[in-house]
Amino acid sequence: MAEVRCEAPDSAAQRGQWSSEPAFVFSMAAAAVGLGNLWRFPYMVGENGGGAFILAYLIALAVVALPIMMLEVGAGRLARGSVVGTYRQVNRFGAAYGWFVVLLTIAITSYYLVITGWTLGYAVSAMRMAVEPFDEFTDGYNSLWYFFAVTVAATAVLIRGVSAIEKFSKILMPVLVVMIVGIIFYASTMDGWSEARQFMFRADFSALKNPGLWFFAFGQAFYTLAIGQGYLVTYGSYIPRKTHVPRASLVVAGAETSIALLAGWMIFPFVFTYGFDPGAGSQLAFDTLPRVFDEMGHGAWLAMAFFFLFFAAAFSSCLAGLKVIVAAFSEEFRMGDLRAVLAVGCLMLFLGVPSALSFSPIELTVRGMPFIDFMDQFGGTNVVVASGVIGAGLFCWFMPRPKISYALGAKSRWWEYRIFIVGRSLPFLALAFIVWTLLD
Repeated sequence: MAEVRCEAPDSAAQRGQWSSEPAFVFSMAAAAVGLGNLWRFPYMVGENGGGAFILAYLIALAVVALPIMMLEVGAGRLARGSVVGTYRQVNRFGAAYGWFVVLLTIAITSYYLVITGWTLGYAVSAMRMAVEPFDEFTDGYNSLWYFFAVTVAATAVLIRGVSAIEKFSKILMPVLVVMIVGIIFYASTMDGWSEARQFMFRADFSALKNPGLWFFAFGQAFYTLAIGQGYLVTYGSYIPRKTHVPRASLVVAGAETSIALLAGWMIFPFVFTYGFDPGAGSQLAFDTLPRVFDEMGHGAWLAMAFFFLFFAAAFSSCLAGLKVIVAAFSEEFRMGDLRAVLAVGCLMLFLGVPSALSFSPIELTVRGMPFIDFMDQFGGTNVVVASGVIGAGLFCWFMPRPKISYALGAKSRWWEYRIFIVGRSLPFLALAFIVWTLLD
């Protein structure tokens, strides 16, 4: 069994740090809340039958995803390096898996930037007091131009480093929550409120026999907490030594799950009121919200505030993904931070174009679905789940248990044992799930 070194790599001394545990919590929550919950969670609920999916998602989150989240944050804190450097210290084959995680994050971030461009486009439209339906917004090449704008802006913010992300996140989170709650109060007056409540919180328990439902639920749970994508390892490498990892992770997970459920409460009453299809896919929020603000009193001003906050939340998700990639490039290729940021920015400008062309006159598709939807279903669910399972197995089979305890910064052995058991058993449970799927 390979032993993980506790000492930080040489670059750790030059690494920035979150100023405190609350700063880490705000930054990590903002990173995953943006698109994972406001955009992706409602459309995944809509496509997978509502209440049964939510129940399966909450079980997956509490039983499996949360312990793995703590493990990844703790590992990043222990190694104090990029995701590649962290996994290299776990096992001699770990560097290959670390690069797999970086490639996955590159793929996800490439289409994240496109969706963030949509939010920016809607914010700009709101400033002109003319929020367009999604079909009209994507009638030309707006998706492509706003993708370019967001990528350049994210590159500029990353040049400023960790402190810029921290300040950005502290302002974003409270204001965003207040805005969402306000829209929910308005939604409670709509005709579709009762139907939305039944859709979200009345589960068809027979659906839980469907392995596909559980697969998407685990995918969303992993996606919500940013598992298997390098975010947690990279952000964990910047936290102060005295941070209590289980406590910080519980707060982040609680905030993200709450906002995901609030996002559903915000979207679905209007979906049912105006007769939209809850299984519309990735454009669900962008189809629904313009109609909402058009019907509301002072809707133009509320649209302006909401879409700028939506953009800010999505932008923070992009920064988190880019930070994972930049850290790996900087450490592994011996590049300065500025060169690494510029290199990653140029790479994203190239790789995001196919997703940006999904909703444009070109209508780029794969297997009959928009290219961006294909990327999200394949990378955002299938590969993310596989990545999370492999990473947990590597940590818990090759990292001695005392190292896990040290990484968590917690005196209680409850989380240490739970994480160790989940991480070691997860690869075998995944194989059993595959067999169940094949036999279904």
